[in-house]
Amino acid sequence: FNLYAYEPTDWIGGWTLLYWGWWLSWSPFVGLFIARISRGRTIREFVCGVLFVPAGFTLLWMTVFGDSAIHMILNDGVKELAAVVSEDSSLALFAFLEHFPFSSVVSLIAVLMVVVFFVTSADSGALVVDMLASSGQGHSPLWQRIFWSVSIGAVAIALLLANGLKALQTATIASALPFAAILLISIWGLFKALSLDATRRGLRNQALPGPRHGRDPHGGWQRRLRSIAMMPRRAHVTRFIAEVVKPACDEVAVELRKQGYDVNVGERDDGRVTLELSHAGEGRFLYEVRPRAFNTPSFVMRDTEDGGDARKYFRAEVHLREGGQDYDIMGWSRDDVIGDILDQYERHLHYLHVVS
Repeated sequence: FNLYAYEPTDWIGGWTLLYWGWWLSWSPFVGLFIARISRGRTIREFVCGVLFVPAGFTLLWMTVFGDSAIHMILNDGVKELAAVVSEDSSLALFAFLEHFPFSSVVSLIAVLMVVVFFVTSADSGALVVDMLASSGQGHSPLWQRIFWSVSIGAVAIALLLANGLKALQTATIASALPFAAILLISIWGLFKALSLDATRRGLRNQALPGPRHGRDPHGGWQRRLRSIAMMPRRAHVTRFIAEVVKPACDEVAVELRKQGYDVNVGERDDGRVTLELSHAGEGRFLYEVRPRAFNTPSFVMRDTEDGGDARKYFRAEVHLREGGQDYDIMGWSRDDVIGDILDQYERHLHYLHVVS
């Protein structure tokens, strides 16, 4: 690659600043949007996707289209392409595609891709702005989302009509400066949140829930072995949650209400049961048991040709406010479920004590 860094041209400086400003101004919106649609992903997966996918696409675009255009100008004698780029860079892509077979079809596809790019970018930006304007609420009024979408489109159209692509680039660079300060604050908040999460995980890992050897006094070890070896269906797990976990949560909630706490126990259509206890500030405690599907291992694969749930088994997994805990309470007695709730609540109180 020859960047012509020492030539009397402002290309490298202008486009370097543009790319810096572009990523800085877009990162809060695109980052929040991707984070919202990436629930359940790890931080490693999120970072790899955000860093490598855009950088890889940019490298591929610059390599394939840029090198092809340079080859056409230097070796194939297509001098008019360089003239078009100098006069109006927004037309360069279509002037480049005119030299391809089926140029009209390829240009139409390019127009559709540009439209999709602008629509999806505006949609994600409007979604994030609407979310920020709604204080993070999941559902905002339809008119509010329409308002932000129209506003973003109107600003983009005004900038394009004012001075074309140059005005849009200037606005992007200018808006990046305040976002740079916001990003520094966000980085500090990220490290603080990760530190609190590490503290919470460290406290939780001091004593992870293990097998309860005495939880089945009536069936003996044979019944316990059957409980371990079985691959429950969805109906078994949802019935267990409804008949054992829900009453256990209700009993804990009744006792906590006697002590003056605000406690709610709720059920959802997917079978999960949630116990939520409100403290002042950020101390909300959440204990949830939900059915979670897994592919049945090959060594116990059922003799069936059916798809869907027929080839899956389910676990009654515990979820706290910070996410899934990766252990199964299927087959536990009501008293053991109550004991697990109290254990997790005790860890939660200890965490609040440590970070306060």
